[in-house]
Amino acid sequence: MSKRYTPEFRRDAVELVRSSGRNVTEVARELGVSAEGLRGWVKQAKVDRGEGPAGALTSDERDELRRLRREAAELRKANEILVKAAAFFAKEIVK
Repeated sequence: MSKRYTPEFRRDAVELVRSSGRNVTEVARELGVSAEGLRGWVKQAKVDRGEGPAGALTSDERDELRRLRREAAELRKANEILVKAAAFFAKEIVK
């Protein structure tokens, strides 16, 4: 079961890693979170600050991509419905 942490908690945890000079595993143990999860938060924070690898998506870009993919899926469904409706009414007119 995965836990959900608030953005504030994540931000504070990342700041603790950056400012304390301790490694991610020690801070994760102290906070009671997964070391891999905290490591991912630290990595994403670097990307968000512009310090990540070339081509890495910021959190805002990831959110926008997720939203656009969801919207595209909804539009494909709507289009499919319209195509079926057009075919149905075309058959009705021919009768």
